[in-house]
Amino acid sequence: MASLSFVLPTPRRSRTCYLSHLVVRFCTELERHLTDWAVMTSDLGVPQMAGVRTETTATIEDLYRVDGKAELIDGRIVPLMPTGRRPNRIAFRIAKSLDDHAEATHEGEVYTDNMGFTVPKLSSGRESFSPDASYYLGPFPSNEMRFIKGPPTFAVEVRSENDYGDPAEERCAAKRADYFEAGTRVVWDVDPQARVIRSYYQQSPDHPKVFELGQEADAEPAVHGWRMPVDRIFA
Repeated sequence: MASLSFVLPTPRRSRTCYLSHLVVRFCTELERHLTDWAVMTSDLGVPQMAGVRTETTATIEDLYRVDGKAELIDGRIVPLMPTGRRPNRIAFRIAKSLDDHAEATHEGEVYTDNMGFTVPKLSSGRESFSPDASYYLGPFPSNEMRFIKGPPTFAVEVRSENDYGDPAEERCAAKRADYFEAGTRVVWDVDPQARVIRSYYQQSPDHPKVFELGQEADAEPAVHGWRMPVDRIFA
């Protein structure tokens, strides 16, 4: 944190008034430096001190400058932990199969991990998504180097080792709610440990369809005609 320093004004009043003025100046400078510190640590993903409020909030332009996978939620850059070998391989297989389908049908585009989708600020404060795999029907940005403006049509979230337990279930449910509020039609919750896929739908978000080994999974009505064997996903 930067050092606190300012030039003391020449005393023109009584000693008591001057000391009072000095205390006010010191408190003002202290608050300003604490605010700067809180903004800096927030950008780095460090939890802020309780009671410290910041006037500066992160934007989509700030998200472009972040190294690594992150999302913009409630004016904060939220880094996302890199995934492990098995979840990554599962996400890759799904994206590859989806891409083959998109190329064959000439409909939509498929993206791998770390793709950015920006949306108008949701009720949760979220302004972006970065699914593990995704399918998008358009429209596409004129600048192909930028994020896509809009939610994925179909989003795939593959659980990592820290995505289990009650707190994780609450986070997953909250993110699905954000997807559906933004306009995503289908969200897959892929569980590598249980080897099941829970497919959630925008029209009935509390009643997922479960795909198990020996079955073929689909993402209707978001991706028409696409099927993928569950055994292949978890191979």
